[in-house]
Amino acid sequence: MRGIDASPPEPVTSTPGLRRDLLAWFQAHARDLPWRRQPTPYTTWVSETMLQQTQVATVLTYYPAFLARFPDVWALAAAPIGDVLKAWEGMGYYRRAHNLHRAAQVIVRDHRGRIPSGEAELLALPGVGRYTAGAIRSIAFGQPAPILDGNVKRVLSRLDDLSDSIDLPAVEKRLWQRAAELVDPDQPGAFNEALMDLGATVCVPQNPTCLLCPWRDVCLARARGAQDERPVRSRRRPTPHFDVVAGIVWHASDPDRFLIAQRPLDGMLGGLWEFPGGKQQPGETLPEALARELREELAIEVAVGEHLVSLDHAYTHFRITLHAYHARHTGGEPVCLGVAGWRWVTLADLDAYAFARTDQRIIEALRTGGGVSPPANHAP
Repeated sequence: MRGIDASPPEPVTSTPGLRRDLLAWFQAHARDLPWRRQPTPYTTWVSETMLQQTQVATVLTYYPAFLARFPDVWALAAAPIGDVLKAWEGMGYYRRAHNLHRAAQVIVRDHRGRIPSGEAELLALPGVGRYTAGAIRSIAFGQPAPILDGNVKRVLSRLDDLSDSIDLPAVEKRLWQRAAELVDPDQPGAFNEALMDLGATVCVPQNPTCLLCPWRDVCLARARGAQDERPVRSRRRPTPHFDVVAGIVWHASDPDRFLIAQRPLDGMLGGLWEFPGGKQQPGETLPEALARELREELAIEVAVGEHLVSLDHAYTHFRITLHAYHARHTGGEPVCLGVAGWRWVTLADLDAYAFARTDQRIIEALRTGGGVSPPANHAP
C-alpha cells in the first residue's frame, strides 16, 4: 500500500490570472509617485535613470528640482554638464547624469527632440539598457515590453522557485523570458509598475510579507517554504579597500583661498570637483602620498599639515577610507597633468561647484570647524 504524500500541492500559475490579480492589487496599493501622475517619455526616462541604484525616498527629493531646472529634453541638452552634475550632486553614480546629458543631445540632434519609442533606437542612447528601454516603452508608449530589475528578479525567482543563481546569464535570460510572458498586453505600464511595487513593498529581500501578496497562492517558493532562500546569488568576492588622501591646499599668500580640482570628464566621477589627492601606495605615509599625488596631478609642492577628518565610503566594487589633510602651497603653479581643471576658491564659493559625497563631507567638516583659518595654522 502506498504511503500518503504529505507535501503541499504545486500551485498552478495561470498567466491571465497572475495579471488580473497583480493589477487588482496595484489598483488598491500603488505608491503615489510624482513621475506616475502624468507620465511622459521624458519624465519616465529621467525618473527611471534616477531610480537605478538609488532608493525611491532619495529620488523623491531630487526629481522635482531636476525637472524644474531641466523641464524637457531641449533644456537638458543645452545645459552645461557642470549644471547637470550640480543638480545631481549627492545622488551618486554620476555616470547616469553624464549619460542623460549625452543622450539628450543625441535625441535633439538625431530625433528632433522626441524620445524614440523603438527598442533599437532607445538602446542606442547612452546609458539606456534593456530595463530602461522596457520601462519607457511600456509606461510612456503603452508597448508590451518587459522589465527586469533587482526587485522584479526577486519576485520572479520566488514565483517560480528558481534554485540557480540569478547572476548566471542563463538564469537572467530565463527571467527576461518570464517577464515577457507575464507583461499585460493591454496595460503594460501599470503591470510593470505593479511588479516593481510588489518587489519594493511586499516581496522584499528579508522577511517578505507573503500573506499580503496577490500571488501568495501561486508562488512556488512559498508553497515549498523556500521564500527566504530566494533569490539565490553567486558568492561575491571580498570587496577591496583602499586608503585615499585629499588635501585642503591653502594659498601661500591669500589665507582665505584653497585649491580644488576637477576630475577628468571620462573617468570615475567625471567632471565633479574635489579636494585633490589620490590613493596611498605601499610603503608611503599618508602625508607622503598626498605630497606625491599633488606633484603628479598638479605639478605643485606642498607642506602637509594637520589632519582634518577621515571618512569611510563604499562604491559599487570597492571601499575607501578618505583622509583629508590641511596643506600649504609652497611651490609651482598648478598644471592640469591628471585633472581637467583647477580653481583657487573660498569656502563661500563652493556652492557653485558639484562635489561627490566624500568631498561634501570634507566641506561639512571645514564649515563645522568654525570656518577658515590662516594656512600657517594648518601646515608647517
